[in-house]
Amino acid sequence: MKRHEIREKALQVLFQLDNTDLTLEEAIVHIFEDQELDPFFKKLVYGVVENLQEIDEQLAEKLENWSLYRLPKVERTVLRLALYELQYMDETPAAVVLDEAIELAKTYGDEKSGKFVNGVLSKFVEQ
Repeated sequence: MKRHEIREKALQVLFQLDNTDLTLEEAIVHIFEDQELDPFFKKLVYGVVENLQEIDEQLAEKLENWSLYRLPKVERTVLRLALYELQYMDETPAAVVLDEAIELAKTYGDEKSGKFVNGVLSKFVEQ
């Protein structure tokens, strides 16, 4: 499975967890059924879940005229996923993380999602 597909699956799992009673394992089973989990997928998803409070605090600092919980669920989930990869995983260049996040936002969000995600994440890359 390519990394883009892995990020899509990670987005789908994390999206399910946002404001639901599902456990992480239940969300993963909904997406993967009995397939073996890729190590990159595990690192992304478990990493976001374990560091969610810190990620959300960092995002909240960079959002202008928005609160994190007023954001559409897709954008919030894409931002969390990308910020985790930017802040905690050094193996992928920042430009690739941004491109992937923008593509996910365009695919799963609306016509403005890609620009919004790009604007927020660019603030982290500029640091």
